[in-house]
Amino acid sequence: MTDEVKAQSAPQPLPVWRTVLRAALQYGASALVLYVLFRFLPAHQVLATLKRLSVQLWVLAIAGYLAAHVIGAVKYRLVLNMGGAGLSPRNAARCYFAGLFGSLFLPSLIGGDILRIAMALRVGRSKAAVFLGSFVDRLSDFTALVLLAAVGAILVPGGLSAKDRKIFLLVIAAAGVAGLIALGIIAFFPVRKLSIKIRRKLVRVREAGREILRQPGTMLRALSMSVVVQLAFITLNVMLAVACGLDLPFRVWLFAWPLAKLSAAVPITQAGIGVREAATAALLLPFGAEPQLSVATGLAWDAVVVGGAIAGGLFALIVGSQPDEAR
Repeated sequence: MTDEVKAQSAPQPLPVWRTVLRAALQYGASALVLYVLFRFLPAHQVLATLKRLSVQLWVLAIAGYLAAHVIGAVKYRLVLNMGGAGLSPRNAARCYFAGLFGSLFLPSLIGGDILRIAMALRVGRSKAAVFLGSFVDRLSDFTALVLLAAVGAILVPGGLSAKDRKIFLLVIAAAGVAGLIALGIIAFFPVRKLSIKIRRKLVRVREAGREILRQPGTMLRALSMSVVVQLAFITLNVMLAVACGLDLPFRVWLFAWPLAKLSAAVPITQAGIGVREAATAALLLPFGAEPQLSVATGLAWDAVVVGGAIAGGLFALIVGSQPDEAR
């Protein structure tokens, strides 16, 4: 495919004013949620708690956050190339960390995927592989979060009542049934009624999907990497929590943190800021955690996420500025 055809088929960026307006609305929603939280919590205690954190701890947390995302970038390339995207390590890292930076300006935690896909479409061999691989990549992350939350729910002693545990398992079962229904709808969807142009694109997606399904071992490896990345994030969050004075068993965080992160994926606020803090405080409350400490820990994690996203954006910019011969 020539460069001219690629340029014509690549998705056109949104107008700057629309992007700015959307980001402003998302940040406004985050500010509103945080304002409501501070209306019910002693703000001075939250700020005093954050002041306990040393500069060395911030640097260590951001370094650990970026190290975990290096694993995420390797997994991202692995999954996309399973379907035939053909991304080089440099291009995969550039797309991945640009998407990490884009999450600061696009809605919810998965907003950066939009930028990541747009960039991968320009350098990938197969658009179908890019789209399908990006979906599988995000699906592996969500699956890892659900698995960790389920393990945490099983391990948490006493703090989670039998009734609450039953409700949690019913929600997981309902999600599984919904997934099976969705797969059934996809399997029996009347494709022949679609236009020829759309059917040709679906054929390419199906071929990429078949290529991925032929590699179950690679898919399992990708899921394992997702679990490792999420465990690293939970460990870093526990480290910040202990520094804030919130000392809870790891298994409690194993239960609460993935659920709070999943709630932050709802495209209401910017990068999940505000929603994640509220969800964390609510989930940890039955285990005796003071809400102001939970919120302070969440804000500390937000600072790590923002710092890591900026560092990722700088990395993507530096890699993009390299001459083509070096790629």
